[in-house]
Amino acid sequence: GHVLHRIIALRSFGEVKEGELGGWIEKESNLSHEGDCWIYNDVVVFDNAKIKGNAKIFNNAKIIGNALIYDNAIITDHVRVYDSAKICGNAKIFGNVRVFDNAIIFDHAIVSDYAVIYGNAKIYDEANVFGNAKVGGNAQVYNNAVIYDNAIVYNSAAVFGNASVFGNALICDNATVFGKAIICGNAQVYGNASVFNNTRIYDNARICENAAVYDNAIVSNRVKVCGNALICGNAVIKYMSDYIVFKNWWSSGRYFTWTRSNDMWSVGYFYGTGEELIKKAYKDSEEKGREYERIVKYVELIK
Repeated sequence: GHVLHRIIALRSFGEVKEGELGGWIEKESNLSHEGDCWIYNDVVVFDNAKIKGNAKIFNNAKIIGNALIYDNAIITDHVRVYDSAKICGNAKIFGNVRVFDNAIIFDHAIVSDYAVIYGNAKIYDEANVFGNAKVGGNAQVYNNAVIYDNAIVYNSAAVFGNASVFGNALICDNATVFGKAIICGNAQVYGNASVFNNTRIYDNARICENAAVYDNAIVSNRVKVCGNALICGNAVIKYMSDYIVFKNWWSSGRYFTWTRSNDMWSVGYFYGTGEELIKKAYKDSEEKGREYERIVKYVELIK
């Protein structure tokens, strides 16, 4: 239902020579006369889509709807960009990628293979999304983060820093994954959970609710780390019995965690042995010291 017209360069500019045939547009407004933007090969641009700036579109890509491609963006292969999606900056999109809804890809981000970017998702900085990965909702992937294989990031999740998410991993809700964290296998991070530093989450592990896993901690197998658990240091969690979460009912009401593998305690910003925890608590008050000592001794009896 659209009549398309093959374009021809009336003058030389950039790498385009006078008389060179380009792709197909529905109307003049689809391709700006300013900058060095150009569509090549059998590229199709129609509806209210706009190509401007120095953007370059190659091969069999299709730009449809209200999509906007500008700056120095490069799109090639069989990419489809439609709805109100935007590709700009120095972003590169290739392969069989689909970008739609209000998704934005910019800066030096690279999206390739069969990746799908949708919703209000933002991919930017030096982020790389490829394989069959999907990023949607209000999710953000930025810095040097890498999402690939069949990984899914959506809702309001954020993956950044040098984090890697791959395999069949799922990151969703308000979860944050950053630093050099690796999430892979069938692992899931969701709720308001945070995973960062050099953490490794894999197999069928679940990190959820308000849990935080960081430092060099490893969580694997089918373990579910949830609630207000703090897993840090060199802790290795393979079974549900590898950590216990307690609540400070006598004063602040905050939660604190003991991890079996390294026999360490995490309380707010404190991280140390049971003996160190007791000593610190007694410095605060007699009551705190007495209650923490009772719990540490309880753990000593059952571990």
